[in-house]
Amino acid sequence: MPQEIERKFLVTGEYKSQAYAQSRIVQGYICSARGRTVRIRIRDDRGYLTIKGASDAAGISRYEWEKEIPLDEARELMKLCEPGVIDKTRYLVHSGRHTFEVDEFYGENAGLTVAEVELASVDEPFEKPAFIGQEVTGDVRYYNSQLMRRPFSTWE
Repeated sequence: MPQEIERKFLVTGEYKSQAYAQSRIVQGYICSARGRTVRIRIRDDRGYLTIKGASDAAGISRYEWEKEIPLDEARELMKLCEPGVIDKTRYLVHSGRHTFEVDEFYGENAGLTVAEVELASVDEPFEKPAFIGQEVTGDVRYYNSQLMRRPFSTWE
């Protein structure tokens, strides 16, 4: 089974000038149950269907399967999604041998910016860029499926 191993951080500094690419992402969830999610994503002009399993105890690793689907099918599937949508711009920033995906959120999640780095193993070392702040790996509030239900703007 394909495993996704990643760590997630809040962003506290400037990152846009370091980005080598960016894309707009809109996504919804057909299922956002804890331990299993089915996501529809439109990234620029491409559609994706993603299924994710439960995270390990530390929130670092979980099953992930993704397949590109035709854009018109992704748009149709978005109509079946649970209420709420995630709208963000993703910036890609190199740091050492890794790429950080920095997500700047809009709408009800405006004001939130997080960065993720995918790793080959749970204990793989990586270089943190200067804009990386507090680690939030495993904090379910920062999962996109949870931000859809309980947006950042509603936090106290």
